[in-house]
Amino acid sequence: MEFKNKKVLITGGSRGIGKATALAFAKKGAKVGINYRSNTQEAQKTLVKLSGEGHQLFQQDISEKEGPEALIKAFINNFGQLDVLVNNAGISIFHKIDEVDFEHWSNAWEGTFKTNLFAVSNLCYWGAKAMMKTGGGRIVNISSRGAFRGEPTKPAYGASKAALNAMSQSLAKALAPHKIYIGVVAPGFTETEMAAITLTPTERENLLRESPFKRMAQPEEVAHAVLFLASEGAAYSSGTIIDVNGASYLRS
Repeated sequence: MEFKNKKVLITGGSRGIGKATALAFAKKGAKVGINYRSNTQEAQKTLVKLSGEGHQLFQQDISEKEGPEALIKAFINNFGQLDVLVNNAGISIFHKIDEVDFEHWSNAWEGTFKTNLFAVSNLCYWGAKAMMKTGGGRIVNISSRGAFRGEPTKPAYGASKAALNAMSQSLAKALAPHKIYIGVVAPGFTETEMAAITLTPTERENLLRESPFKRMAQPEEVAHAVLFLASEGAAYSSGTIIDVNGASYLRS
């Protein structure tokens, strides 16, 4: 898979899966735009690690209604066109129904959908409009195994990712005539910097038991699936959802 001089935008690209994806695209010759919300220091650390030249940071809160359009416009102004859009940014808020009050519950649903679904739908809209002007492109959305198995301690997260899957498959049909191809990657729990900080030893042990591999996914493994769906040879896989969960959850 080569992406020489392809223009790639990755949301939430400064850490974790987004960072691994940015590094992988740059290594294959792409010009990468990294979107981040607030942590400029981490974004700059990732930027200097990218192979090649011409990469760029784009600070933008995509959860705000105007954010996606502003981000796509800034990217086009810098790179001239958009070939690949990777919608990786997302949030997860714990809101177990038998433990939280209604205000926490409703805020969790509103905030989660605002970032995980509405922002992505708006990015797909503006990204697709840009791609239509240049003859097509690829959009890869990052989902989760939680869309299929359920998330009892954060149901809004699971619901937002299930909606993301449905939206992606609808867009795969709608955008095919424009040569815009949509793919989804649904990781299980992934060994990121954030996981290392937030997981307790007991939580980590429980997660390791879920997969017969007795480990979590590495960000690079998720990035590998993203690059496949963004590659020239994957056009007929449009609408596909690739599970990267180490057989921890198998769906028919």
